Amino acid sequence: MKIHRKRFGQHFLHDTQIIQDIVAAIAPHPQEHLVEIGPGKGALTLPLLESGCQLDVIELDRDLIEWLKKTAKNQNLRIYNADALKFDFKTLLIDKRRIVGNLPYNISTPLLFHLLNYASNIEEMTFMLQKEVVDRMIAVPCTHDYGRLSVMLQYYCQIEKLFDVSPAAFYPPPKVESSVVQLRPFLSPPVLVKNREHFAKIVALAFSQRRKMLRNTLKKVFDAKDIEAAGIDPMARAETLRLEDFARLADNYRDYI
Repeated sequence: MKIHRKRFGQHFLHDTQIIQDIVAAIAPHPQEHLVEIGPGKGALTLPLLESGCQLDVIELDRDLIEWLKKTAKNQNLRIYNADALKFDFKTLLIDKRRIVGNLPYNISTPLLFHLLNYASNIEEMTFMLQKEVVDRMIAVPCTHDYGRLSVMLQYYCQIEKLFDVSPAAFYPPPKVESSVVQLRPFLSPPVLVKNREHFAKIVALAFSQRRKMLRNTLKKVFDAKDIEAAGIDPMARAETLRLEDFARLADNYRDYI
Protein backbone atom coordinates (compact mmCIF):
# COMPACT_ATOMS: atom_id res chain seq x y z
CA MET A 1 0.00 0.00 0.00
CA LYS A 2 1.55 3.31 -1.10
CA ILE A 3 0.57 6.21 1.13
CA HIS A 4 2.38 9.52 1.05
CA ARG A 5 0.88 12.92 1.68
CA LYS A 6 3.14 15.94 1.40
CA ARG A 7 0.79 18.08 3.46
CA PHE A 8 1.54 15.88 6.49
CA GLY A 9 5.30 15.93 5.87
CA GLN A 10 5.31 12.14 5.61
CA HIS A 11 8.58 10.24 5.12
CA PHE A 12 8.29 6.58 6.07
CA LEU A 13 11.20 4.87 7.80
CA HIS A 14 12.03 1.52 6.19
CA ASP A 15 15.67 0.75 7.05
CA THR A 16 15.47 -2.34 9.27
CA GLN A 17 18.82 -1.72 10.99
CA ILE A 18 17.85 1.84 11.93
CA ILE A 19 14.49 0.60 13.19
CA GLN A 20 16.24 -2.00 15.35
CA ASP A 21 18.65 0.64 16.69
CA ILE A 22 15.78 2.96 17.68
CA VAL A 23 13.79 0.16 19.35
CA ALA A 24 16.97 -0.90 21.19
CA ALA A 25 17.44 2.69 22.41
CA ILE A 26 13.84 2.75 23.66
CA ALA A 27 14.21 -0.74 25.20
CA PRO A 28 10.47 -1.25 25.88
CA HIS A 29 9.43 -3.51 28.76
CA PRO A 30 6.53 -6.00 28.67
CA GLN A 31 3.32 -4.32 29.93
CA GLU A 32 4.99 -0.90 29.92
CA HIS A 33 2.68 1.87 28.70
CA LEU A 34 4.24 3.94 25.88
CA VAL A 35 2.92 6.81 23.77
CA GLU A 36 3.90 7.11 20.09
CA ILE A 37 3.44 10.26 18.00
CA GLY A 38 3.02 9.81 14.25
CA PRO A 39 3.18 6.01 13.85
CA GLY A 40 2.86 6.26 10.07
CA LYS A 41 2.98 2.78 8.58
CA GLY A 42 4.07 1.18 11.85
CA ALA A 43 7.85 1.05 11.40
CA LEU A 44 8.28 1.52 15.16
CA THR A 45 4.75 0.58 16.21
CA LEU A 46 4.90 -3.06 15.17
CA PRO A 47 8.28 -3.96 16.76
CA LEU A 48 7.34 -2.06 19.92
CA LEU A 49 4.13 -4.11 20.20
CA GLU A 50 6.18 -7.29 19.77
CA SER A 51 7.88 -6.44 23.07
CA GLY A 52 4.55 -6.83 24.87
CA CYS A 53 4.18 -3.17 25.75
CA GLN A 54 0.91 -1.27 25.67
CA LEU A 55 0.94 1.47 23.08
CA ASP A 56 -1.17 4.60 22.60
CA VAL A 57 -0.53 6.16 19.20
CA ILE A 58 -1.56 9.58 17.90
CA GLU A 59 -2.05 9.80 14.14
CA LEU A 60 -3.66 12.55 12.04
CA ASP A 61 -3.98 10.66 8.74
CA ARG A 62 -7.17 8.57 8.71
CA ASP A 63 -5.89 6.37 5.86
CA LEU A 64 -2.89 5.36 7.92
CA ILE A 65 -5.12 4.65 10.91
CA GLU A 66 -7.14 2.16 8.87
CA TRP A 67 -3.93 0.58 7.62
CA LEU A 68 -2.60 0.24 11.19
CA LYS A 69 -5.82 -1.32 12.42
CA LYS A 70 -5.72 -3.97 9.71
CA THR A 71 -2.00 -4.64 10.03
CA ALA A 72 -1.37 -4.58 13.78
CA LYS A 73 -4.46 -6.38 15.08
CA ASN A 74 -3.13 -6.09 18.61
CA GLN A 75 -5.23 -5.54 21.71
CA ASN A 76 -2.38 -3.57 23.29
CA LEU A 77 -2.71 -0.88 20.61
CA ARG A 78 -4.99 2.14 21.05
CA ILE A 79 -5.20 4.66 18.22
CA TYR A 80 -6.17 8.33 18.55
CA ASN A 81 -7.07 10.25 15.40
CA ALA A 82 -5.79 13.68 16.44
CA ASP A 83 -3.40 16.51 15.71
CA ALA A 84 -0.47 16.08 18.13
CA LEU A 85 0.00 19.87 18.25
CA LYS A 86 -3.46 20.25 19.78
CA PHE A 87 -3.62 16.99 21.72
CA ASP A 88 -4.04 17.08 25.50
CA PHE A 89 -1.33 14.63 26.55
CA LYS A 90 -2.53 14.68 30.15
CA THR A 91 -5.26 12.26 29.06
CA LEU A 92 -2.54 9.67 28.39
CA LEU A 93 0.18 10.68 30.85
CA ILE A 94 -1.69 9.59 33.94
CA ASP A 95 1.52 8.18 35.37
CA LYS A 96 4.98 9.20 34.19
CA ARG A 97 5.35 7.65 30.77
CA ARG A 98 7.73 7.56 27.86
CA ILE A 99 6.96 9.11 24.48
CA VAL A 100 8.49 7.98 21.19
CA GLY A 101 8.11 8.84 17.55
CA ASN A 102 9.42 9.73 14.13
CA LEU A 103 8.09 13.28 14.32
CA PRO A 104 6.80 15.08 11.22
CA TYR A 105 9.61 17.49 10.42
CA ASN A 106 7.27 20.32 9.43
CA ILE A 107 5.86 20.56 12.98
CA SER A 108 8.72 19.23 15.10
CA THR A 109 9.75 22.49 16.79
CA PRO A 110 6.25 23.65 17.84
CA LEU A 111 5.48 20.08 18.90
CA LEU A 112 8.55 20.01 21.18
CA PHE A 113 7.39 23.25 22.80
CA HIS A 114 3.89 21.78 23.19
CA LEU A 115 5.31 18.72 24.96
CA LEU A 116 7.22 20.90 27.43
CA ASN A 117 3.83 21.74 28.95
CA TYR A 118 3.66 18.11 30.10
CA ALA A 119 7.30 17.66 31.14
CA SER A 120 6.40 16.78 34.74
CA ASN A 121 4.37 13.81 33.46
CA ILE A 122 7.03 12.51 31.06
CA GLU A 123 9.83 10.12 32.01
CA GLU A 124 11.65 10.14 28.67
CA MET A 125 11.21 11.07 25.01
CA THR A 126 12.94 9.31 22.12
CA PHE A 127 12.46 11.02 18.77
CA MET A 128 13.69 10.97 15.21
CA LEU A 129 14.06 14.58 14.09
CA GLN A 130 15.71 16.64 11.41
CA LYS A 131 19.44 16.71 12.23
CA GLU A 132 19.44 20.51 12.10
CA VAL A 133 16.80 20.62 14.84
CA VAL A 134 18.73 18.21 17.06
CA ASP A 135 21.90 20.25 16.57
CA ARG A 136 19.97 23.30 17.79
CA MET A 137 18.62 21.35 20.78
CA ILE A 138 22.08 20.46 22.07
CA ALA A 139 23.88 23.68 21.05
CA VAL A 140 25.94 25.66 23.58
CA PRO A 141 26.26 29.44 23.97
CA CYS A 142 28.31 31.42 21.45
CA THR A 143 27.57 28.99 18.60
CA HIS A 144 25.48 29.47 15.46
CA ASP A 145 22.92 26.81 16.42
CA TYR A 146 22.28 28.14 19.94
CA GLY A 147 18.86 29.76 20.27
CA ARG A 148 15.46 29.74 21.92
CA LEU A 149 14.98 26.01 21.34
CA SER A 150 18.36 25.25 22.94
CA VAL A 151 17.65 27.30 26.06
CA MET A 152 14.10 26.11 26.67
CA LEU A 153 14.78 22.41 26.10
CA GLN A 154 17.98 22.47 28.15
CA TYR A 155 16.11 24.11 31.00
CA TYR A 156 13.52 21.32 31.06
CA CYS A 157 15.46 18.26 29.88
CA GLN A 158 18.73 16.39 29.80
CA ILE A 159 19.35 15.86 26.08
CA GLU A 160 21.44 13.18 24.40
CA LYS A 161 21.94 12.83 20.66
CA LEU A 162 22.20 9.10 19.87
CA PHE A 163 23.00 8.78 16.15
CA ASP A 164 22.42 10.25 12.70
CA VAL A 165 20.24 8.73 9.98
CA SER A 166 20.71 9.23 6.24
CA PRO A 167 17.86 10.18 3.88
CA ALA A 168 18.14 6.73 2.27
CA ALA A 169 16.51 5.20 5.36
CA PHE A 170 13.15 6.74 4.35
CA TYR A 171 10.62 6.59 1.55
CA PRO A 172 10.41 9.03 -0.04
CA PRO A 173 13.86 10.21 1.07
CA PRO A 174 13.79 13.67 2.66
CA LYS A 175 16.18 16.36 1.49
CA VAL A 176 17.78 16.55 4.93
CA GLU A 177 19.65 14.29 7.33
CA SER A 178 17.95 13.05 10.48
CA SER A 179 19.04 12.27 14.03
CA VAL A 180 17.70 10.23 16.91
CA VAL A 181 17.66 12.02 20.26
CA GLN A 182 16.57 11.23 23.81
CA LEU A 183 15.24 13.80 26.27
CA ARG A 184 14.78 13.12 29.99
CA PRO A 185 12.89 15.83 31.86
CA PHE A 186 14.70 17.00 34.99
CA LEU A 187 13.17 16.35 38.39
CA SER A 188 14.72 19.69 39.35
CA PRO A 189 15.77 22.17 36.64
CA PRO A 190 19.50 22.99 36.39
CA VAL A 191 18.80 26.62 37.35
CA LEU A 192 16.19 28.08 39.68
CA VAL A 193 13.51 30.24 38.06
CA LYS A 194 10.82 31.95 40.13
CA ASN A 195 8.34 32.20 37.27
CA ARG A 196 8.61 29.94 34.21
CA GLU A 197 6.29 32.11 32.14
CA HIS A 198 8.58 35.09 32.68
CA PHE A 199 11.60 32.93 31.80
CA ALA A 200 9.98 31.78 28.53
CA LYS A 201 8.98 35.36 27.70
CA ILE A 202 12.50 36.73 28.23
CA VAL A 203 14.10 33.95 26.17
CA ALA A 204 11.65 34.51 23.30
CA LEU A 205 12.20 38.28 23.32
CA ALA A 206 15.99 37.97 23.51
CA PHE A 207 16.12 35.68 20.44
CA SER A 208 13.41 37.49 18.48
CA GLN A 209 16.18 39.39 16.66
CA ARG A 210 19.23 37.36 17.51
CA ARG A 211 21.78 39.68 15.91
CA LYS A 212 20.62 42.67 17.96
CA MET A 213 21.91 43.59 21.40
CA LEU A 214 19.89 42.84 24.52
CA ARG A 215 19.26 46.51 25.21
CA ASN A 216 17.25 46.54 21.96
CA THR A 217 15.52 43.14 22.06
CA LEU A 218 14.52 43.53 25.72
CA LYS A 219 13.67 47.25 25.66
CA LYS A 220 9.97 46.52 26.16
CA VAL A 221 10.68 45.15 29.63
CA PHE A 222 14.15 46.42 30.66
CA ASP A 223 16.37 49.39 30.14
CA ALA A 224 20.17 49.07 30.00
CA LYS A 225 20.61 49.74 33.73
CA ASP A 226 18.17 46.96 34.61
CA ILE A 227 20.12 44.49 32.47
CA GLU A 228 23.38 45.58 34.10
CA ALA A 229 21.79 45.12 37.53
CA ALA A 230 21.30 41.46 36.63
CA GLY A 231 25.05 41.20 36.01
CA ILE A 232 24.71 41.13 32.22
CA ASP A 233 26.19 43.40 29.57
CA PRO A 234 23.28 45.19 27.82
CA MET A 235 25.37 45.24 24.64
CA ALA A 236 25.63 41.44 24.62
CA ARG A 237 23.57 39.29 22.26
CA ALA A 238 21.23 36.52 23.34
CA GLU A 239 23.44 33.80 21.85
CA THR A 240 26.14 34.57 24.44
CA LEU A 241 23.91 34.09 27.50
CA ARG A 242 23.82 30.94 29.62
CA LEU A 243 20.80 29.42 31.32
CA GLU A 244 21.63 31.14 34.59
CA ASP A 245 21.83 34.52 32.81
CA PHE A 246 18.33 34.14 31.43
CA ALA A 247 17.15 33.02 34.87
CA ARG A 248 18.49 36.21 36.51
CA LEU A 249 16.78 38.38 33.91
CA ALA A 250 13.50 36.49 34.32
CA ASP A 251 13.55 36.88 38.09
CA ASN A 252 13.71 40.67 37.66
CA TYR A 253 10.92 40.72 35.07
CA ARG A 254 8.16 40.81 37.70
CA ASP A 255 8.94 44.45 38.43
CA TYR A 256 8.11 45.56 34.90
CA ILE A 257 4.72 43.95 34.23
